[in-house]
Amino acid sequence: MTHPNDTTVQAAGCVLWRRSPVGGKLELCLVHRPKYDDWSHPKGKLKPGEDPLAGALRETVEETGYTATPGARLPTVRYAADGRPKQVRYWAAEAASGGFTPNDEVDRVLWLSPTAARDRLTQPRDRALVDDLLQALRLT
Repeated sequence: MTHPNDTTVQAAGCVLWRRSPVGGKLELCLVHRPKYDDWSHPKGKLKPGEDPLAGALRETVEETGYTATPGARLPTVRYAADGRPKQVRYWAAEAASGGFTPNDEVDRVLWLSPTAARDRLTQPRDRALVDDLLQALRLT
C-alpha cells in the first residue's frame, strides 16, 4: 500500500508572453503570490481528471486574467513541495486578451523582458523556463 504522501502532485502552468504594446519587444508575465512572497510563472494544481494543457490555461486565466493561445510544450519541472513530489507541466502561451485584477492568490503581475524576468523569478528552476521559452520561440 502506498502512503498518501507518495502521490506526486500534478500541476501545470504557462510561461505567458506577449509582444509589448510599445515597441513590440518580447515580454513575459510573472505573478506575485503574497502567500509565498515569490515571483513565478502562472501555474497550479490540476483538478482530478483534468487535461494538463486545459489546467495550465485555466490557471493562467485565474492568476493573470489573460486568456492565452498555447504554443510549444516546455520541459516538465519536478521538485518537492511540502514534503511531496510535485510535477509541473509547462507550455509557452501567448497572451490573447484580458487584464489583471488582483485576487486572493495573486496580488501583482509584471510584464518584463526575458532578462528582467529571469532576474525577478524567485526559484532557479523557473529561470530555466525563460531560456526554454526563448528556444521554443527561436529567439536565442
